[in-house]
Amino acid sequence: MTAACTVPLNPMKLKWNKYFWISLHGFSHNQGCYPEFTLSSCMEHGEVRAMVSWKGIYFVVALFLGSFFGSIFMLGPFLPLMFISPAWYRWITDRIVATWLTLPVALLEMVFGAKVVVTGDGFIPGERSVIIMNHRTRMDWMFLWNCLLRYSYLRLEKICLKSSLKSIPGFGWAMQVAAFIFIQRKWEDDKSHFENMLHYFCDIHEPLQLLIFPEGTDLTANTKARSNDFAEKNGLRKYEYVLHPRTTGFTFVVECLREGNNLDAIHDITVAYPQNIPQTEKHLLNGNFPKEIHFHVQRYPIETVPTSKEELQLWCQKRWEEKEERLRRFYEGGKCFDETGQSIIPPCKSELRVLAVKCISLLYWTVFPMGTFALLYLYSFARWYFAAMIIIFVAQQKIFGGLELIELACHQYFKKQQKHDDTKMKKK
Repeated sequence: MTAACTVPLNPMKLKWNKYFWISLHGFSHNQGCYPEFTLSSCMEHGEVRAMVSWKGIYFVVALFLGSFFGSIFMLGPFLPLMFISPAWYRWITDRIVATWLTLPVALLEMVFGAKVVVTGDGFIPGERSVIIMNHRTRMDWMFLWNCLLRYSYLRLEKICLKSSLKSIPGFGWAMQVAAFIFIQRKWEDDKSHFENMLHYFCDIHEPLQLLIFPEGTDLTANTKARSNDFAEKNGLRKYEYVLHPRTTGFTFVVECLREGNNLDAIHDITVAYPQNIPQTEKHLLNGNFPKEIHFHVQRYPIETVPTSKEELQLWCQKRWEEKEERLRRFYEGGKCFDETGQSIIPPCKSELRVLAVKCISLLYWTVFPMGTFALLYLYSFARWYFAAMIIIFVAQQKIFGGLELIELACHQYFKKQQKHDDTKMKKK
C-alpha cells in the first residue's frame, strides 16, 4: 500500500503546468490501496503537496452556478404550484431538474474525457424500479447519471441522500425541489419519512426510479474494516471490493412500492473504475476525474423477486456476493465486465441524440448564468426577486425542514380533503 509513496517528492522540482497536481492514477484497487488514506499517509511524511486544479474549480463553479441560479430563476416561479396541485408541481419540476442533471454528464465526458461503458441488461424506458448499486466512491450517485442519460430518463430518478446535503445553497435547494429522500442514517428516525415519501410517489402515479445504496457508505479503509468486523461477528465472508449490505431499508422500500403497485423491476448495478478512483469531492476539486466508468446492469422483473422479508434480505445479500466476485474478476482480470445480459432492449436514446443533449446542455448552462448576471445588473425587480427567493429557500428549511416536506404536507392535506369529500358524497 506504500508503493505509491516510496519516492519522496521534492516540491522545488515540481513544475507549474496550469496547476500543481499530484496524480492519484498510480493508486491501484487490486493492490489494496485506497486513495484517500494512501495520499494522506504520504502527506503526513511531507512527500506530497497537492493544490486545487483549474479543472476542478471549473467543474464545481459550473455546477454551483447552474444549480444556484436554476433553483432561483427556473424552479422558484413554480413553488406556489405545490399548494395548488402537488402532482403537477412534481411533473414540471422533475423535468426542469433533469435539464441540470445533464450538465455533469456533459462536463465529465465532453470536457474531461471520461469514457462510459455499460454492459449487461437494458432498461425498459420509463419503467418503475429500485436501483441498488455498490458504493465505491462518494460520487457514484452523480456518475450514474452518465448511464441513465443513455438507458433511462433522468427525470425519473430519486436518490436517498444524507440529510446534511439539503443545506447546501443551490445544490441542496434543487434536491429539495426534486423531492430526493433525505435520511439521518438512523432507521428509527428515517422509517416514517421513508414511508410517507414512498406513499406520495405511489399516490401521484409518477414513474419512479429510486437509487439506494444498501452498503450505507462508500468503500474506504475504515468502512471496510467495520464491514469485516461485522462479518467476523456474524460468521460471514469478508469482502475486499464491497461492504456487507444493510438490508432493512432495501426490504422496506421494495415492500412499500410493491404495495403501492409502483414497482416493475429491480436494477442491480455494479460500478467500477478501471484506472483512477476519485474517492471524494476533494479529488474532483484536484482535477482527478474518472478516466473510465464501467456499469454492469442486471434487471430483475419484480415477479422474480421474493415477497417475504426474510427471503428478500437473503436475495439482497446474494446480489452482493455476486458483486464481490464480479469486481474481483474485473480488477484482477482485464478491467472489463463480461458482455452478458438481456441486451435485446436497446438504449432509449441513440448516441447521436445523447451527443446532442450534451452539447445543448453545455451551451445552455454556460449562457444561462451569464444571462442571470445581466438580468440582475440591469433590473432592480430581478434583484428584489433574487433576494426574496434566497430568503424563502433559507427560511423554509429553518422553519419547516425542507421543500420536500412542504410538498408532502400539501399532498397529505389534499388527500385528506378528498377522503372527506368522498365520505360526504357517500352519505348523500
